Amino acid sequence: MDAVDALREIAFWLERERASTYRVEAFRTAADVLSALAPADVERRTREGSLKRLKGLGARTVGVVEDVIAGEVPDYLAELRERGATPLVDGGDPLRGQLRGDLHLHSDWSDGGSPIEEMLRVANRLGREYIALTDHSPRLTVARGLSPERLREQLDLIAGLEDDTEGTTLLSGIEVDILDDGSLDQEDELLERLEVVVASAHSQLRMRAPAMTRRLRKAVANPRTRILGHCTGRLVTGGRGTRPPSEFDARAVFEACAEHDVAVEINARPERQDPPDDLIAVALDAGCLFSIDSDAHAPGQLDFLDYGAARAMACGVPAERIVTTWPLDRLRTWLSRDGR
Repeated sequence: MDAVDALREIAFWLERERASTYRVEAFRTAADVLSALAPADVERRTREGSLKRLKGLGARTVGVVEDVIAGEVPDYLAELRERGATPLVDGGDPLRGQLRGDLHLHSDWSDGGSPIEEMLRVANRLGREYIALTDHSPRLTVARGLSPERLREQLDLIAGLEDDTEGTTLLSGIEVDILDDGSLDQEDELLERLEVVVASAHSQLRMRAPAMTRRLRKAVANPRTRILGHCTGRLVTGGRGTRPPSEFDARAVFEACAEHDVAVEINARPERQDPPDDLIAVALDAGCLFSIDSDAHAPGQLDFLDYGAARAMACGVPAERIVTTWPLDRLRTWLSRDGR
């Protein structure tokens, strides 16, 4: 272990525990500062006691580096590892161990907090077989949604990472906004190039039920849609406050999902818990597939799959109907619709 790895791992565990952004960023900033220095320079500055003069390092982060240079596991890291040795929530076994991947997560290209490479590195450390990068689409300006030009740049970057994925396959994707009329907020040509299209509504969530039903059914019927993301848009806790679920004819929407072979997302973010349990039951009865996704906006949130696994188990969702338990070859066949 080197000092940069130790600092980044601490940031991961803090994010996983949903610690304050300020605390997380203190360790991630220190890691970024040290990563620009040669290891010998870090060691020299540590032994001289001049490390604390670097902008971006404080007493806590310097203490971590000093422990690493001394050949010791920092006490703070050891404590976090011990706390993180158990799942985030009770329940979820054995499904937790059957999850192979994650088809909804964000990077700093939109409203995520870390580069694509860092999300991929942590996913690999967690043993994910595959992840899909699904940054936002243009209309969601508050989340720095990707214009067609920026999405093309991102696709070029992903292509360049294909030989450096360290065992975790990075799938191209998008969380595309469902517009008010049910159309998708990105050029058709680009959506065709992507492996994973998660369609989600982010605005006009209080639309009247008949209109929302038509909106979601049209999005699901789009041949480019593969996953219906956080379908009610509700928030049950967290810093953004609470928000009631959208109203729509769940039976009609989920029957459309089953008809068009679109998976219903079980969004694992603890503040979403979307769909609610009663709607998961409706989707099950309608014959839907499901996708348990973290919707991670930071590396430590990739472990939020624990929450999704626990909810799926409690609701009786069979593992074989969860696409994120499938091996990559089978998943890609389904994504391409060749298996229909």
